[in-house]
Amino acid sequence: MNATLPIAARPADQSSSAKPFSSVTVSRRHSTLVRVTHWLTTVAFLALLLSGGEILLSHPRFYWGETGNVNMRPWLNLHVPSSRGAVPTGYGFVLPDQNGWSRYLHFEAAWLAVGTALLYGLFGLFSGHFRRNLFPAVSDLSVRELGKSLVRHLRFERPGKEEAWSYNVLQRLSYVLVIFVLFPLMIWTGLAMSMGFTSAFPLSVRLLGGQQTARSLHFLVTISLVLFLLIHVLMVFVAGFRNRMRAMITGRAIPRAE
Repeated sequence: MNATLPIAARPADQSSSAKPFSSVTVSRRHSTLVRVTHWLTTVAFLALLLSGGEILLSHPRFYWGETGNVNMRPWLNLHVPSSRGAVPTGYGFVLPDQNGWSRYLHFEAAWLAVGTALLYGLFGLFSGHFRRNLFPAVSDLSVRELGKSLVRHLRFERPGKEEAWSYNVLQRLSYVLVIFVLFPLMIWTGLAMSMGFTSAFPLSVRLLGGQQTARSLHFLVTISLVLFLLIHVLMVFVAGFRNRMRAMITGRAIPRAE
């Protein structure tokens, strides 16, 4: 539930005849743990994106199944320079090999993301955060409600007063998809590319159809999460950047007057 606190606003005229202070309502928007895990996840994801891009340049091709090499036809060939001379790219140069620091950073950032996700997941489960703030009501899943919410998003309409302090149905569905589908799949496919992990748990990669399939799925999930991030940032600007950032940093925000 949102708590409200009156804050004294400084009047423009500070003389003795000035009017009494006005009262501004400040609402509690996000708990401390939600804010901390949000920013930890942001840092981890950006680090994963940077290091993952460097790792990708070692072999910018994708295959299905267990094996893949330059003698096989990929389902996707990214036409970018490679950091390995053995990979034919069509470019007359090879990029510097940055696999050392990038793989180390990727590994460390991945565990930061996993640890943060576990903390957030336990909090969301036992505090009722998921039930109250993320899972949509059955009535909101009707075609009419989904259509209305989609139209408002496509028109870049700012949320109303009530909607500004909760998530609309499309937000809830997208967050549920990211938290309970895409993020676990990202972890699973990442672990399935680890020889050490798959030697101990071979079923983890067999269920995906092979390590190259795991790598391809890992790439596709990454693209989906990047698209989600871009849309998320765009909608923050549409809804009111300063107020939303204040809420995610301090936990409180000033409701927008209708």
